[in-house]
Amino acid sequence: MKVKDIMISPVQSCGPETNLATAAMMMWDSDCGALPVVNYHGTVVGMITDRDICMAAATKNRHSSEITVFETITGQVHACAPGDDIHDAMDTMAKHQVRRLPVVDDAGRLAGILSLNDIVLHAGDATGRHAPAISCEDLARTLKAINAHRMLVGL
Repeated sequence: MKVKDIMISPVQSCGPETNLATAAMMMWDSDCGALPVVNYHGTVVGMITDRDICMAAATKNRHSSEITVFETITGQVHACAPGDDIHDAMDTMAKHQVRRLPVVDDAGRLAGILSLNDIVLHAGDATGRHAPAISCEDLARTLKAINAHRMLVGL
């Protein structure tokens, strides 16, 4: 199974200059917990999550409408391509402990988004005649890696 078979497209996104209050409202209106961050060329430059917004609002001692997405994102983009095998995308999620991956084309432009929820909805068990493309074991391995505690460095 390929990423393009289960990714969501089109997807809501925001720009680096978007303030956190606006990004939060975009998430609320779209019923999602993360937004790809794209520059004016449409290239994905990061991801912002609802948790990122909460942590920035709590630690920067400023109102969320005064904090930009750019100030909050790490700049590290972990992405996949529409033609990637779903298991490779799951490995990327596990390695980087992320629940969502922006899906980008060859030029790095946003093509969609793949979430762990999308994968769960397409996972199956092997009770039928054919093994599922995404097994429950694959899903459990990925979820376990994503949820493993990270070591905090520099505290």
